[in-house]
Amino acid sequence: MISEAQFQKELELIISNAIREDVGDGDHSSLACIPASAQGKAKLLVKDEGIIAGVEFAKMIFHYVDKDMKVETFINDGEKVKQGDVVFHVSGSSQSILKAERLVLNSMQRMSAIATKTKMFVNLLEGTKTKILDTRKTTPGIRAIEKWAVKIGGGENHRFALYDMIMLKDNHIDFAGGIPQAIAKTKQYLIDNNKDLKIIVEARDLDEVQKILAAGGVYRILLDNFDYETTKKAVAVIGNQCMTESSGNINEKTIRHYAECGVNYISSGALTHSVYNMDLSLKAI
Repeated sequence: MISEAQFQKELELIISNAIREDVGDGDHSSLACIPASAQGKAKLLVKDEGIIAGVEFAKMIFHYVDKDMKVETFINDGEKVKQGDVVFHVSGSSQSILKAERLVLNSMQRMSAIATKTKMFVNLLEGTKTKILDTRKTTPGIRAIEKWAVKIGGGENHRFALYDMIMLKDNHIDFAGGIPQAIAKTKQYLIDNNKDLKIIVEARDLDEVQKILAAGGVYRILLDNFDYETTKKAVAVIGNQCMTESSGNINEKTIRHYAECGVNYISSGALTHSVYNMDLSLKAI
């Protein structure tokens, strides 16, 4: 996985690019009618229910826009919220509050939706050994905050990007000439380039599971679009030789059944690509 320093850099890039996109050469609506000396205060109001996420990110945004803005927090990331709750107060330059408003809301609405969906999946897995993972099916440019939201909701992050883990899927295997060839070439690549990356390999059937095990040196086998019975058989065959992961068409109705097959992880792109933003607003007080 990426380092904390890398992650912080990603967050900074998201903020700087979003402010560039939204503010440009100035928030002329505010500049036109609000004196630069005006001071104000606003509250983050919840108009929905679920798991709040993005509070700490909002603080980063406010402080990026204006280091003198103050945030008083009442509800923290990962806590349940309902309609009418106030998450925080922000005070400082009125112009600065308005400049940061849309980015704070867009980010927190998206992050809270992801955290809420993740928490629902985590609850469905309660009592099993299986953990929920996100995927790379994220919104371009804001992956860091979407994966942060998954963590806030109680899930775990898969690889962050293409560079921090090896994942050999069906196309890699087919282009490489088969599972043995793909794994052998990957091992040699890691040696030649002095890289220490975990290897995950996708299996499409039990025969491919056997081939992956025979090749060895794999951290996790991805059981893609397996039915329940085949998943159970695969888990039994793999045993403790490596970790297991189920993926493909898994939703709130099927996730518990796959967990009960004994897999270590279940990955779901729906955590980040199929959510409806939580309704939040920033109101002057």
